[in-house]
Amino acid sequence: MMTKQNTPQLPMLELHSAEGWQDYALLDSGDGFKLEQFGPYRLVRPEAEAVWRQSLPSAEWKKADALYKPSPEENGGHWEYRQKLPERWKMSYKSISFWAMSSSSRHLGVFPEQSVQWDWTDKVVSNIKYAPKVLNLFGYTGMASLAAARSGAQVTHLDASRKSVLWAKDNQALSGMESAQIRWIIDDAVKFVQREIRRGVQYDGIILDPPKFGRGPQGEVWEFYKLLPDLLQSCRQILSPNPLFVQLTAYAVKASSVTMYYAIQDMMNGFTGRTQAGEIGLTERSGGHFLSTAIFARWCREDAVPH
Repeated sequence: MMTKQNTPQLPMLELHSAEGWQDYALLDSGDGFKLEQFGPYRLVRPEAEAVWRQSLPSAEWKKADALYKPSPEENGGHWEYRQKLPERWKMSYKSISFWAMSSSSRHLGVFPEQSVQWDWTDKVVSNIKYAPKVLNLFGYTGMASLAAARSGAQVTHLDASRKSVLWAKDNQALSGMESAQIRWIIDDAVKFVQREIRRGVQYDGIILDPPKFGRGPQGEVWEFYKLLPDLLQSCRQILSPNPLFVQLTAYAVKASSVTMYYAIQDMMNGFTGRTQAGEIGLTERSGGHFLSTAIFARWCREDAVPH
């Protein structure tokens, strides 16, 4: 029988709500939807986690400029516009600017809750006295890359989607960061990391935001549970001898933050640092509900842990 003395220490999980936004707000949520402010526009999108009742009256929800109507197929649906929106519009988070856009997807080019991760990376990079080499895998429209570069990192940004990488480069220009040290790459994440191993390339920090399912530029299939363990171990092989950080975020997967915690702990075994795990999300202005949108785990070298 296991005694109290040798009972394993369970991880302490954390909740982090995005703060510091001026151009974005979660106005309300409930009944499977969320009401959001994206710059000058009010939008309604599906949100399965919002199982409580809406706090604002229906009249406030009816003021939305557009509504995303989901279809029976997973991730399917279309926008219904109550007024015509521009093709894209400018938004900002602190000193970084980006283009928001309502495309065929429910996503608009930014995940506002990710500002929690951008701010954490900024603090980690700012705590050291050199320019770390950072690899951002599954980099999407570049917000994490721009945040890391703004803090002084040399960034390699990778995504399998040419559209996303071009969007990220537009965001770089919009932010006035043309001279920032960012290398843009369109490639399959697994194949790229394997090539970096063979080339002997090393990074001080790695950011991973893998999808549940996706395809590479040559049709390569990405499946979270099947490929993530091997990708993490491959990423360990391209870490510098004294790595600075590793950050892992996941959406829409049937995993817990504890799963992520142990995955990062296993990856970073042998290095001296601190691992955190939990959920990131948004706090609504109306009823104060914390809407959890993603799980995360992150490791940081002991001398650079943010306070």
